[in-house]
Amino acid sequence: MQGTSEVTVIIPNYNGKQMLENCIRALERQTCRAFKLLVVDNGSTDGSTEISTALPDFEIISLKRNTGFCRAVNIGIRHTGTPYFILLNNDTEAEEHFVEALLAGIRRSKKIFSCSAQMLDFKKRDIIDNAGDYYLATGWARARGKGRPAACYETGMEIFSCCGGASIYRTETALALGLFDERHFAYLEDVDLGYRAKIHGYRNRYIPEAKVYHIGSATTGTRYNEKKVFLAARNSVFVIYKNMPFVQLLLNLPFIAAGIVIKSCFFAGKGFLREYLNGIREGIANCSQCRKVRFKMAHLGHYIGIEAELLVNIFRVLKF
Repeated sequence: MQGTSEVTVIIPNYNGKQMLENCIRALERQTCRAFKLLVVDNGSTDGSTEISTALPDFEIISLKRNTGFCRAVNIGIRHTGTPYFILLNNDTEAEEHFVEALLAGIRRSKKIFSCSAQMLDFKKRDIIDNAGDYYLATGWARARGKGRPAACYETGMEIFSCCGGASIYRTETALALGLFDERHFAYLEDVDLGYRAKIHGYRNRYIPEAKVYHIGSATTGTRYNEKKVFLAARNSVFVIYKNMPFVQLLLNLPFIAAGIVIKSCFFAGKGFLREYLNGIREGIANCSQCRKVRFKMAHLGHYIGIEAELLVNIFRVLKF
């Protein structure tokens, strides 16, 4: 991809032609036009690779099979050549200032690694779908503000991590951090990358001026299903193992154990207890194959700040 654009919008896609076309039409209406558009197609069979756009700098990478979210976006990131990249789900519709607002947010400081947009429910457009992610000492990740009025989330602030469905990232830093962990395939890969960035002293922010409407669960079809429950459970173990040094893991072990018990009860009620427990078991069995973040004394202050945030986030989530 040639040109002098600062940012590439990367859209991973799998059999989502109709949604993808709507997503691209919204990008054609952006106030900021100086961006590249890259669609990474995961082996679609619905004609997704035949789409067109009026945007001048547009490219499609067609993969032969569904490699998962993480590998698809990593391929896209390595292909960009721009200082920043925006990850955008194909089941979204961005407001016209979306790209402009995200660029303004990340330009504020070189210590900002990523900025998350205000994701709103596609049908109930005054309701939050995601305003950044919480991460708790229980090992849970929670979408901040989900289901609440958007009017309550109109102030920008630092967050634990950004949702990979509509966020901007600093390309050079993402490459240095190792990009998204492809062992995840999908789910919690964005929390994991944001966690690694925080360990290295970077910040993640929420930018409410960047608004996008999100259908949600468009690929899987439902909020909970066997594959999603399994992958999210397995990946939750990966996130803990990779990012928590031994002392921090010991400190949080009672919270993590309580979190597993609570979620076991929850998924038993949903009919997915076996999938959840199988995911936890596979995560424990295979976490040693993941690349663990090496503890450095230089990062001790960052670890202390992160731990404080993990504990405080328990109370933030319980409050709602």
